[in-house]
Amino acid sequence: MDNRAGEMQVFVRVVETGSFSKAARQLLMTPSSVSKLIGRIEARMGVQLLKRSTRHLALTGEGRTYYERSQALLAELDAIERDLSEGAARITGTVRVTASVGFGIVAVEPLLPAFWQAFPGITVDLSISDEVVDLYLDRTDVAFRVGTLSNSSLMARKLGTAQRKIVASPDYLARRGTPQVIEDLTAHACLSVNFRRASPVWPLRDGSNSRVVDNAVTGPLLANNGETLRRMAIAGIGLAHIGEFHVREDLRQGRLVEVLADAVAGDTEDVHALYLGGPHLPHRLRAFLDFMVPRLQRFMEG
Repeated sequence: MDNRAGEMQVFVRVVETGSFSKAARQLLMTPSSVSKLIGRIEARMGVQLLKRSTRHLALTGEGRTYYERSQALLAELDAIERDLSEGAARITGTVRVTASVGFGIVAVEPLLPAFWQAFPGITVDLSISDEVVDLYLDRTDVAFRVGTLSNSSLMARKLGTAQRKIVASPDYLARRGTPQVIEDLTAHACLSVNFRRASPVWPLRDGSNSRVVDNAVTGPLLANNGETLRRMAIAGIGLAHIGEFHVREDLRQGRLVEVLADAVAGDTEDVHALYLGGPHLPHRLRAFLDFMVPRLQRFMEG
C-alpha cells in the first residue's frame, strides 16, 4: 500500500528534531526503522536527502526541497480533513432506513454509534422488518435487502453474497441425532419462514448427482423473520435454514452447529443497499451510504 504521506511525516519529524533517535521516540518507532524508511525514500527517488555524520544530520538541496514541499502537502491534508470534519458536523436531516431483521441486527445496528460520531446531525429512522417495503410509497431512503432484486428504477450497491446454512444447537443434535443426508430431514423439526416471497421448501443439493432438489420440510414453527428462527434454533427447538452472516457468531461460539454443509453448497443470496437515485443525492443520504456501504462490504467478507 502506498503510504508516502506517512513517509513524509517521518522525514519532517527527523528534520525538525535533527535526530533519528529523537524522531523515533516521538513516533514510537525504533531508530533503525526510521533510518531504513529514510533510506527507502532516497532509493526510490534516486537522490540523497540527508547528509549523515556521527554528530548531526544536514539537509541536501534535494532534501530541503522535499522537506518544504512535504510540510506544505501535510498541512493541506490536515486542512482537507478539518474541512470535511466540520462539513460532516453541518450535515443534518433524517435518513429513513429499512433492513431485514437479521441483517439489521447483526450488521447495520453495530455501525450506528460510529456513524453518529462522524455525522452527529443526522437522524436515522430505522425500521427492522423482513417485509419488503416500497421505497416510493413508504418514503424510505435506503433499504438493505437480502435476496433477488426485482427490476426497478432503484439504484443498487452490492454489499456481498450470503451463504445460507442449516444449523442446530448441540443440545438438539444430541437429542435427535445429526442428519447425514437430505432424506433425514423428514425425521427432524425444521423451522421455516412464512412470508409470501419465501418458498415452502428448502432447495438442497443432492450430493450423489449434484442436482438441486426442492425438499419439503415440516416443523413446529413458521416465523416472519430469521431472528426468531435463530433464537428457536439456539433454544434447541429444531433446524434452521438461515444466512451465514446471521449465525456467524453463534457458530464461532458453539451455540449452533452446521449440518448438511454439502447440501447447501451454492445456496446463496445477494445483499444490496437500494436507494432512490437521481442527479442530486441529498448530502445526508450520500453521507450515510458512503459511510455504511464499505463497512458492510467488509462485514459480508466475514
